[in-house]
Amino acid sequence: MELMKLLEIRRTYRRFDQSRLVPQNVLDDMLNALRLSSCGRNQQILRYVAVQSQDAVENMFPFTHWASALPPELGQPKEGEHPTLFIIVLFPEGKGTKLTDIDAGIAMANLTLVARYHGVGSCILQNIERQNIATVIDIPEGYEIHSAIGLGYPTHESHVVNIPADGAVKYYLDDNLDYNVPKRSVDELVTVI
Repeated sequence: MELMKLLEIRRTYRRFDQSRLVPQNVLDDMLNALRLSSCGRNQQILRYVAVQSQDAVENMFPFTHWASALPPELGQPKEGEHPTLFIIVLFPEGKGTKLTDIDAGIAMANLTLVARYHGVGSCILQNIERQNIATVIDIPEGYEIHSAIGLGYPTHESHVVNIPADGAVKYYLDDNLDYNVPKRSVDELVTVI
């Protein structure tokens, strides 16, 4: 797949085919993408938990909150639409810094690009109940939860669209319940000197 096309379709997905699990070889590629991520001073402080067991995924799901820009009945995956895999991003307790956030962002970008290359959609989640997740998922001692990524084969599309005349940047669902994500033009974002 052409790189720019991959970047365009690597959007956020929030409804998945729960009957279709992510195969081990695809998960292995995603985990290797995490390993290959650039990081500050090459310290490699982040750790990850791959929540693959469907029981564990379902036990964790209630502690995740999706699409805050939409009403819950439209944004929260319904029964049969849940992700089939979660990746939990961890950092050492008390070591959360701007550099930690940058490292996590790079790692999640790598992971989600490789996932989408294999047809797997993703949603990076910050609105999560970290303490509750830690009671369900075995978090290594000395680590805190930074983020979670929900993954699975999407049952909807997600499109980049132009910013409307009113300048609104809020994503929305169209009549097909596909996501539309307004993006500013390169000229509006970048000053070339």
